[in-house]
This record gives sequence, structure tokens and C-alpha cells, in this order.
Amino acid sequence: MQFFGSIVFTVFMWLWMLVFALTYCIVTPFLSFRGRIWMAGVMTHVVFFGLRWLCGLTYTVEGRENLPAGASVIFMKHSSTWETIAQILIFPRQSWVLKRELLSIPVFGQAVRKLKPIPIDRKGGANAVQQVLTQGESRLAEGLSVIIFPEGTRMPVGQTRRYGLSGALLATKVGKPIVPVAHNAGFFWPRRGLLKRAGTVRVVIGAPIPTAGREPREINDEVQRWIEAQVAHLVPRSP
Repeated sequence: MQFFGSIVFTVFMWLWMLVFALTYCIVTPFLSFRGRIWMAGVMTHVVFFGLRWLCGLTYTVEGRENLPAGASVIFMKHSSTWETIAQILIFPRQSWVLKRELLSIPVFGQAVRKLKPIPIDRKGGANAVQQVLTQGESRLAEGLSVIIFPEGTRMPVGQTRRYGLSGALLATKVGKPIVPVAHNAGFFWPRRGLLKRAGTVRVVIGAPIPTAGREPREINDEVQRWIEAQVAHLVPRSP
């Protein structure tokens, strides 16, 4: 039944998101950015309703009090599609770094553009870093938090890779701390395969990590140690 529910949910999610994206592209020219964010939140609520009803998967968030009052730089563990959807509900006004190819997807890409993401060429090296710095500073100046998935790609449960430097460079450039975010979504919604496990995704928002006067690599190492330690604690152990 769990596998059947997962298949039904996947079909439902993609059909709903296609219909939503078409509608979104039509109505967003008449909406403020706040209205666009609100509408994207509606889309996400519907997806999560289907996820709870068809797969028995819910979520909790701990540490909301750690989010600064204004815009911030947020590092979020990347192990699933789940967090790329959930971020709309978890965080206030935001922009996020994504690979440029996603904007080329018909309809969906046009809809995503309306939310002011920061598209980068992941193979661009120094140019990609500069894109994050330039556009990230602009988004923060607009009052939008910048969400970065520092591993650059979804990692299987129990694995990680060295975090990219662009987020730490951005935070030090604008004088912002980094807010680390850990979760165990990869256990319930793996990066490959259709099966979604029933249970509760736990999201933990850590205390802001200061960046003033520090080396970006030192900051990255501290953020990575905290996130990966939390993830190891959050992922359920096999019976």
C-alpha cells in the first residue's frame, strides 16, 4: 500500500504542479512579489496535504527562534526533493540558488523565474561563484533571505561532500551570519525511487554562525560539522 500511495502521490504532485505553474504564469503579472510568494505557499500546502494523506508523511520544524529578524544566508542540507518544496513554507521571504537548467523546463521554469531565484551554471567555476555573490547581495538588499544547498546536489543518506564556498563568501561580504539547517527528509523521500516512507520529517534550524573576520573555509567547515552531526542524529536507525 505504501508503494501504491507513493505512485499515486507522485502522479498527483506533477499534475498539480503543472496546472499550478500554468495558472501562476498567467496571474503573476498582476501580483506583487509578496502575492507571488503567498501563491507559491498555497501550491506547497496542497502538495503536502497529498503527501500526508497518500503517504502518511508529515513534518515538524524546531528552532524557528534562531531565524534572524531580517534577511539572512541559510545553508540547508540537500538530500531530497522534499526540502526544495518545503523551503517555501519554512522560511520567510526568500530566494534560492539553483542550477540554470531548471529555468529551461517548459512552464515550470517560467513559473520559478517569478520567485527571483539565483540561477547559476554549476560548471561555471569562478563565474558561478560571482553569480551567487552579485545576485545574492542584490536579493539580500531587497530583504530576501538567500537559501543555499551547499553540497550542490542531492546526497544519499549518510553521505556528504565538501560544501561549496560561494555561500560563505556571500555571508562574509555582506556581514551576515549563516543559519544552518539540518533535516532527515532523505530517509523518508530518497533522492531516487518512487517510495515515500510514512513518518515525520524533522527540520532543525540552528543558531546563526558568525562570519565577521573569519576565513570562508573555516566557516564552511563549522557549518558542515554542525549540519552533518545533526543529520546523523535525526536519521532513524534501521531496526
